[in-house]
Amino acid sequence: MVIFALMESSSHNQTSSGLTAPSWSPYVVGIGIGVLSWLVFLIVDKPLGMSTEVSKFSGGVASLFVGMDKVVENPYWASTTPAFGYSTVFLIATAAGAFLSAILSGTLKIETVPRVWREQIGGSPAGRALGAFLGGAVLLYGARMAGGCTSGHGISGTLQLAVSGWLFFAVLFASGIVTAKLMFRK
Repeated sequence: MVIFALMESSSHNQTSSGLTAPSWSPYVVGIGIGVLSWLVFLIVDKPLGMSTEVSKFSGGVASLFVGMDKVVENPYWASTTPAFGYSTVFLIATAAGAFLSAILSGTLKIETVPRVWREQIGGSPAGRALGAFLGGAVLLYGARMAGGCTSGHGISGTLQLAVSGWLFFAVLFASGIVTAKLMFRK
């Protein structure tokens, strides 16, 4: 499995700005996400979110193998029917935007095992691929159980002052701190 990753910004020319900068101001990005959220609510009257769309996409892929009739027999996909919508465009545009940003900033590199993973867990590409797959599966399962992901609860939820969004962010930061302390033993 090949993983595209960002190189450390210290290896890149720090004088670049705008779209070619290796990192952007969190204030500018925050304002951009806020404006994007308002526009999405204005245009499609729905909140930002990705985990539902990933589930819909996987249902669409499953339908290629077993047929849509079989897919909608699943209780989850019966209520979240696989379809192409604005969230599909948002999902694809997010991945394409990240890839384009890495190219423009000169921080794109191809690696099978990132340095941090290699130092903390080991250098096996198969182990890294398995870890990435299992981590992603657990994360997506949890997001669907919670009814939303970082963009759904964290961005759209807090934007609407939903208690679930604020609680999500508190748990996200607390679990991130605990995970970092366990992984990096600091």
